[in-house]
Amino acid sequence: MTEFTLLLRQVSPSWVKEGRLTSQVFKPTPKDNNRLSAYNGDMISPQDSWKHWTTVLNLNSVGVLAITVDECNKQGLAVECDGDPFPEHSTINFEGLSRRQQETKAKFLRKFALDRGWRYQP
Repeated sequence: MTEFTLLLRQVSPSWVKEGRLTSQVFKPTPKDNNRLSAYNGDMISPQDSWKHWTTVLNLNSVGVLAITVDECNKQGLAVECDGDPFPEHSTINFEGLSRRQQETKAKFLRKFALDRGWRYQP
């Protein structure tokens, strides 16, 4: 990965409220152990990541947004391509941050992604 690598994030239908995207798209939940999953855009296209998410993993997504490794790093969030549970899997690390700090950083990431625009929508 480079600083320009796109980290592809699937958007759950539940994260869209009245046509607006909530910051939950970029905020880990307690079950995530303060790590946010993403696809490494150097290894898979947005469309193929959506297909994998919806057909192989059988999960819901209304589309794919992306942020860069650099945008994460500028928020003090480390990124790792861990390849687990699938080869293109990466994590964005929110460890050590309060819920409030996580929310603030998630809002910045959402803005970056929305400014970039949807990478894929079915």
